[in-house]
Parts: sequence; structure tokens; C-alpha cells
Amino acid sequence: MMNLEQKPLFKRTYKKIYKNQRPQVNSAIKVIVADPLIGEEKKGDLAGVRVYKFDIQNQLYLLAYTVDETTITLLALGVYENFYRELKK
Repeated sequence: MMNLEQKPLFKRTYKKIYKNQRPQVNSAIKVIVADPLIGEEKKGDLAGVRVYKFDIQNQLYLLAYTVDETTITLLALGVYENFYRELKK
């Protein structure tokens, strides 16, 4: 069983999204836990980071995370706009 960690950036965004959007985020997290390599691996500045894309009410959301042997770390959640700039900070 993988451990799941949340970074402050992810927690803040998760708190801000509407309650009716949380089930979609939770199911996206379950998909990642079931298959940690499902997200697209990034290159360059964000090497080692994976991004999983999913829809919430016809809006594309991105969930960034890292994986090691025992832990999946949720880094960030958001829409495409400014997502990678925030993630690099």
C-alpha cells in the first residue's frame, strides 16, 4: 500500500474547490494510487513530476504528483492556466 502525502499548495487548492467537485478529485487520486505511472512525466525543470489530467464539469484539471517506492506526494491541483508556473515555485 502506498502512502499518500499532500503538499501545502495541493491542500490550499483542494480547500478552495467547491464541495461538489471534490468527489472527482478524490476519484482522480484513487486512479493515481491504483496506477502511479498513469500521469504524464514532465521534463526539464519539472523532471520527476507526473501530471494526471481529468475533467471536472467540462473543465480540464491537472493534478501534479511525484512517486517513489513507498509514497505518492500530491503537489498541486488546478486548471491549466498558470498551473506549471505555480508548480515551479
